[in-house]
Amino acid sequence: MKRGLDHLDQPREQPDKAEANRLLKGGLGGAIFAAICCFTPLLVLALAGAGLSAVTGWLDYALFPLLFVSLVVVAQALWLRAGRIGPSPKIWAALIAVLLSVLIIVLEFRGALTLTLLAAALTGAYALFLNRKSREVRP
Repeated sequence: MKRGLDHLDQPREQPDKAEANRLLKGGLGGAIFAAICCFTPLLVLALAGAGLSAVTGWLDYALFPLLFVSLVVVAQALWLRAGRIGPSPKIWAALIAVLLSVLIIVLEFRGALTLTLLAAALTGAYALFLNRKSREVRP
């Protein structure tokens, strides 16, 4: 009997693709969680129900950077899924996330929805760019 070796008979995904899928799921999950908690009173109600209402004033200082960092993870995952076309987005995407986080805090969260939609649109545009480039590389 081949106990414990059944997984060897199944085709394995490429390491980059498996890692990319894991990163994409985590990044999208983090972005969706942060967006829901930023733009709805869901987390405020949950914290109030748990007796932690004092924390709610500081939520945006954590949730917006979480949202932007999650979009950086999504960009990295898209780059891995596209076959590592061009330079890695880690550094420039992380810098954009930091700049947007600082900008939102400096502006005292005015225009937060606009900046968040801009960050999501930039991530989507990057996905389209990678899709187009991957088609050019692989005819």
